[in-house]
Amino acid sequence: MGSEATNGERVRDAERTRAEIIEIATHEFADQGYAGARVDEIAAKTRTTKRMIYYYFGGKEGLYLAVLEEAYRHIRALEQKLDVDHLEPVEALRKLAELTFDHHEQHQDFVRLVAIENIHYAQHLLKSEVRDGLAAPALDVLRSIMTRGVAAGLFRDDLDALDVHMIISAFCIFRGANRYTFRAIFDRDLLDPGLRTHLRQMIGDLVVAHVTHGRT
Repeated sequence: MGSEATNGERVRDAERTRAEIIEIATHEFADQGYAGARVDEIAAKTRTTKRMIYYYFGGKEGLYLAVLEEAYRHIRALEQKLDVDHLEPVEALRKLAELTFDHHEQHQDFVRLVAIENIHYAQHLLKSEVRDGLAAPALDVLRSIMTRGVAAGLFRDDLDALDVHMIISAFCIFRGANRYTFRAIFDRDLLDPGLRTHLRQMIGDLVVAHVTHGRT
């Protein structure tokens, strides 16, 4: 009994340590980029060692990939938990767009990680063994909403769920990824709290207009 308890505690300690490393590494990679982040610095900011980081993740690239996978898992988990089955399709689609809007606004590290991985042509993400699982949940929720919308005669019947996902993602990523250049050129801060309600409404309007365009 004591041995089982000890083993269980060791597993929990390992899970906590791994989660802490990923949390700190997320900030480091988002702030410094893949090339600029240092495993020594990440270890110094955690309660572990560089040796343990290599033990858990195999090296810098393995840690970076784990960070990317966890960042995508988080948004996918939120999408799957979204309770929209009781909502009519238009409102359900708005809720999904608003969830993405809120998540990307609150998790700027995610936005930066996506931008950084695109600089590297997604060469790390392409190596992920769980890549399929990082995509399916987002499209599953969308397809369910869109199927109901088409059946109710509210949505067009030629829709592609990936197109709708792209519209939502592009708008929400743009706010964070282009915040500083947009402000420098147009003197508008896309993360200004005063603009939040307006922009949140806008993304809902955009996706609803796309799925209902052409309906009579």
